[in-house]
Amino acid sequence: MLISGFPAGPWGTNFFVLAPAPGSECVIVDPGQGCGPRLREILAENRLLPVAVLLTHGHIDHIWSVTPLTKDHGIPAYIHPEDRYRLADPIGSTFTMSRDQLLSMTSGELELTDPQDVRTLDDGEMLDIAGLTFRVAHAPGHTEGSVVFEIPRQQEQPPIVLSGDVLFEGSIGRTDLPGGDLAAMDRSLRNVILSMDDDAVVLPGHGGRTTIGRERASNPYLRQVLDGGFIAPPRRGV
Repeated sequence: MLISGFPAGPWGTNFFVLAPAPGSECVIVDPGQGCGPRLREILAENRLLPVAVLLTHGHIDHIWSVTPLTKDHGIPAYIHPEDRYRLADPIGSTFTMSRDQLLSMTSGELELTDPQDVRTLDDGEMLDIAGLTFRVAHAPGHTEGSVVFEIPRQQEQPPIVLSGDVLFEGSIGRTDLPGGDLAAMDRSLRNVILSMDDDAVVLPGHGGRTTIGRERASNPYLRQVLDGGFIAPPRRGV
């Protein structure tokens, strides 16, 4: 499998391109601000054809480039229905700042229109796109419609988990932004994240790659859950 990713924009949002192999169709996950030039390089270098954009949630740092990207390639965007409204109001549903403030941070560029083709995701759905299978797990807490995408184990390849802002290396997503819910995050960690295999490779929305086993052993928030407690509010961050 081909997996290419890098941090984009002022928030360092990880943006991923996944494909079965070079010269095939591909899926783009969470296209953040300023990802266009690097994306074009990845597509050209690997002779890839985008066929869909998957969104782990609707915060603006994860959806910034979704509208121009889907328009340029004529492809759909997938998001959980509880975060669908965020595509129409990416500023107001993410940050408590004005449009002018946001534009000043991001070189004056911003796309504020809905993608033309938006499709919603169901919890437990198996999504077959570009020769890959993604299992959708609704994992609210960071936002109402946060999801985790899991590519199941294939022969000797461990599962791949696109965790968005649910789980990071050594931390979890904040719950103090609009739509955040600490109790829902606790349930998502218990029922979604901790149910996964230890060797599953985690591709998070921010920060470095990790594994479920590594986080089970060392992530302080998962340790609180495993020790039978309730997670403390996560430190402020993205």
